[in-house]
Amino acid sequence: MNSLAKQFIAKRCLHSSAARLVRQRPSRTTPGAPAKKADLFDLEDLPEFGDEDASSAGHFVIGQQRQILHYLRLIDGEAALLNAYREEYQPPSKDKPLVVRSISYGNEPHPATAKRTVVVPVAHLPLNTPIAVHKFILLAGVRWSPTPPPDSGIGADESGGEKGYVKISCEDFPEPGMNLKWASDVLDKMVASANNAAGDNFTDVPLDFRHLEAKVRKQKKGGHRSGMNGKRPSLRDFPQEWLPDKPVSIA
Repeated sequence: MNSLAKQFIAKRCLHSSAARLVRQRPSRTTPGAPAKKADLFDLEDLPEFGDEDASSAGHFVIGQQRQILHYLRLIDGEAALLNAYREEYQPPSKDKPLVVRSISYGNEPHPATAKRTVVVPVAHLPLNTPIAVHKFILLAGVRWSPTPPPDSGIGADESGGEKGYVKISCEDFPEPGMNLKWASDVLDKMVASANNAAGDNFTDVPLDFRHLEAKVRKQKKGGHRSGMNGKRPSLRDFPQEWLPDKPVSIA
């Protein structure tokens, strides 16, 4: 044995591996010990599918039915408690002529939910004189209409429409209350300016209804012909003085 081999044998071999990285030998089970439980997620031990469960679409339908039954149980059990909160309907008075319209998409986020629209009959506004009414309609411009807007919630047979309606909407601000406040402030400024007799009353300026004529023309229903002004004639427009005093029998 040479000297190099003797030096190698004499040296002590050391290593820096951690004890936890030492390879562990599998422990032997003692005879008579209970066997380990089978792995529940082992694919080899899964039982065969016997078509006894519903599909994904079936579970979705069952979930919808459970939700409907949940609300039906709430209606049956708690709807009677809401009778204590019933209030008799009181139509709005002349002190509250504003009609506010909002848009909702069932609590879904949408930019149009912040929009607020205010509709009010001109006859219910605190306008002092006919000159103030004339000036107010001039200030309203294309926002004035002789009939209530279709989406205003005001019926055509309701009172207060003899001087027309004004519609103001706003959706420039992120919050609904801010848009409603802006529309309400604009309406207050218009009323204050119309009642201000110190300035020019614009009595020599005629009312401009070209926006109404353009609207009728775009509908393409013939309402702009023969000077009908957007209203198609009917039997109610037939002059009563043209009718005979006695019924005429046709032989």
